[in-house]
Amino acid sequence: MQIGITDQDHVFRTEVAEWMREHLTGKFECLRHRGGAGDEDAYPELRKEWEQELARGNWTCVGWPQEYGGRGLTVAQQIIFHEEYARAGGPGHIGHLGETLLGPTLIAYGTEEQKKRFLPGIVNGSEYWCQGYSEPGAGSDLANVQTRARQDPSTGDWIIDGQKVWTSLAHESQWIFVVARCEPGSKGHHGLIFLLVDLNQDGVEVRPIRQMTGTSEFNEVFFNGARAPAKNVVGQPGEGWKVAMALLGFERGLSWIGMQMHFEHQLELVCKAARETGSDRDPSIRTRIAQAWMGLKVMHYNTLRTLSGGADGSLSREGYIIKYYWSNWHRDLGKLAMDALGPEGDILIDDFSRTRLQQVFLFSRSDTIVAGTNEVQLNIISERALGMPKEPRPSR
Repeated sequence: MQIGITDQDHVFRTEVAEWMREHLTGKFECLRHRGGAGDEDAYPELRKEWEQELARGNWTCVGWPQEYGGRGLTVAQQIIFHEEYARAGGPGHIGHLGETLLGPTLIAYGTEEQKKRFLPGIVNGSEYWCQGYSEPGAGSDLANVQTRARQDPSTGDWIIDGQKVWTSLAHESQWIFVVARCEPGSKGHHGLIFLLVDLNQDGVEVRPIRQMTGTSEFNEVFFNGARAPAKNVVGQPGEGWKVAMALLGFERGLSWIGMQMHFEHQLELVCKAARETGSDRDPSIRTRIAQAWMGLKVMHYNTLRTLSGGADGSLSREGYIIKYYWSNWHRDLGKLAMDALGPEGDILIDDFSRTRLQQVFLFSRSDTIVAGTNEVQLNIISERALGMPKEPRPSR
């Protein structure tokens, strides 16, 4: 897919950069480069205010069609927006899952009633979403979910019982999209349902999980008779797997561009630390910094290749390697960060440029596990992208 940059796009880049300079100031100044992975507990209420500020400037959901509240930007313009947002130090979005995952899924698969009810709250930053996929026994193996949904014959509501885990920012969210098993006796990806569930109800309990970074981005979510009305089923009962996989397809796209720009900032912090500690004089450190820079460029250009994926969330073949590649690159950057810091890396000091690198090291250890372990990712690449025979699996 060729992504051409026009004179109009250059003007647009200037517009984005100027808006960020004018608005990411004052009370929002402290948000620069905050709220990324491992730092997602930073200033949550102020970041929500910032997202509402973005909404007032029509800078949320920029790739969505205008009829649903977006800007309808071209692919090139969306890339420019994500690049300039990250270059200016724009903070991580608490509304990320709603904007990049659920919203496009509802646009593709939701009813008109669902679109009218849920899309405006995502656009204006008034409602926040989390993802109810992983369970204690179904992390990388999503098809093994055991959370149950049964329909109340008197009301039509779906009653939910079970547990989700590693639920990012559930404690900051009002809603959760849940994959549950709705057909008794079903196995694997059969008999699943995709539900939109209100977290603020009896029968839902959110318990934060404290991590070794000292933050509590992740949560456990327990359902004990929680309810979702029948109108909150996306697709049809039994089609949950299809909707869930489409949603994951939307995850591997333009949003990665912004993430890679944040990675670039982290690499700059590594270089700064290496210069300050003198570790930049170590040939092995210099070599690893060069390799990290090259790896980031490869990541960026491969992501550009994936942007020809369908509007239904389908992935191009190149898209299947993104998660495996970036998670291993980021883990290695965390190791490099600690080696660049040297002995100072073992000391907590009041310097965010240093503590941020410590956070990267600690948090990036999880990157090769979340959203599918390395081993699962390699199976996905071989089976779905390359068409190789499936790995033998025991019957359940």
